[in-house]
Amino acid sequence: MRNLIAFPILGLAVILQSSIVSQVQLVGGFADLPLVLIAAWALQERVDTHWHWGALVCLFTLPISNLPIPVVIFGYLGVIILGRILQRRIWQAPLLAMFSVVFIGTLFFHLLSFVVLRSLGTPLDIREVVGIITLPSLLLNMLLSIPMYAFMRDISYWVYPAEERA
Repeated sequence: MRNLIAFPILGLAVILQSSIVSQVQLVGGFADLPLVLIAAWALQERVDTHWHWGALVCLFTLPISNLPIPVVIFGYLGVIILGRILQRRIWQAPLLAMFSVVFIGTLFFHLLSFVVLRSLGTPLDIREVVGIITLPSLLLNMLLSIPMYAFMRDISYWVYPAEERA
């Protein structure tokens, strides 16, 4: 029953991404709200449903994304893998882990997108992509990471109360 909270939260995140967040651009890049959201969820120590959230965000994002299906799936699931690894390693500094996951996850997602689109024949210059899309997107994702981490921490405390863990 507690897993049902993922549907409205991820649905709202994808709706906000497609309607509002994608319209707020810095140069040519924009924030990736679902990426930051699942990064924050994967870093919560109480959570054991991170893979479910990752599958749902892929399912919800695929209809609105122009990227090939493997890019979306491997990109978001790669963020979850990175988040779970860092959650185990850097547990004393959760904001450092959040910044690291968002930074590396954004770079991974953009690099994966670049490689796949380039191999499909899209004429892209790596310098322009990095300067116009990746770096501004990275900045916007980093700005979103602190409030999103706090929000997802509160949601995890609500969904997984402390007395149930003992």
